[in-house]
Amino acid sequence: MPIDIPSVLAGALAAVDASDARIREDFAAPREVRHKGRIDLVTATDLAVEALLTERLAPLVPGAAFLAEETTAATVLAGPTWIIDPLDGTTNFAHGFPFVCTSVALYDGQVPLLGIVSAPILGQRFHAVAGGGAFCNGAPMAVSAVADPVDALVGTGFPYAIAENLDEITADLRVMLAETQGIRRPGSAALDLAYVACGRLDAFYEMALNPWDVAAGVLLVAEAGGTVTGYRPRAPYRLGDFRVLASNGRLHEAMLGLLGEG
Repeated sequence: MPIDIPSVLAGALAAVDASDARIREDFAAPREVRHKGRIDLVTATDLAVEALLTERLAPLVPGAAFLAEETTAATVLAGPTWIIDPLDGTTNFAHGFPFVCTSVALYDGQVPLLGIVSAPILGQRFHAVAGGGAFCNGAPMAVSAVADPVDALVGTGFPYAIAENLDEITADLRVMLAETQGIRRPGSAALDLAYVACGRLDAFYEMALNPWDVAAGVLLVAEAGGTVTGYRPRAPYRLGDFRVLASNGRLHEAMLGLLGEG
């Protein structure tokens, strides 16, 4: 049966309304935090929001699978699949730093159908539907018009496996700091991609991201007129690829050149 995307989007937005309320409530309270790795955290809010979203999204597309950070991370993309990051920026959340968001996307295999990135502490909600444009708080949004790296504000992030990738990270930073207007690292890849989509960032690159970090964001960028690819190697981006580069499109070739693809 075909998926009724407008109806599913409305239901997904309502589910995210509920998750936003939980995040706002918990942000003002003492945080229950444990470690998944040396610097990889999980909070009670991550688990509660993932459970809430799974419960509310499941009836919208009967039979759809779930790929979610805390409970179903091993799901293989095949057929309709909800891809959820309940709290992107968990370390930020644990420290009371407001750059946190929820990312929800519906894919059919590797094909994006809709995506939502919601940052409730900042009061920002981004969504997109394949072929239907991208929106910030309900208003149409578009990527920036910046065409030269020297004028570009670029976002990046650092993986939890920082020691294993430190040489590559610092080599790229050295180039970007010298060739662009500035680098920002807010600590939420989903929000970074949303910021490329709405023109606050002109480009974003990062390695070692998971599908739930980027699933909604890459659709936001594409529907806002931008470009998303891999780099090293330069290739069309697929969820699960090790490196991702998103830009306003005008900067993409120059950014690839700075990242060693020239």
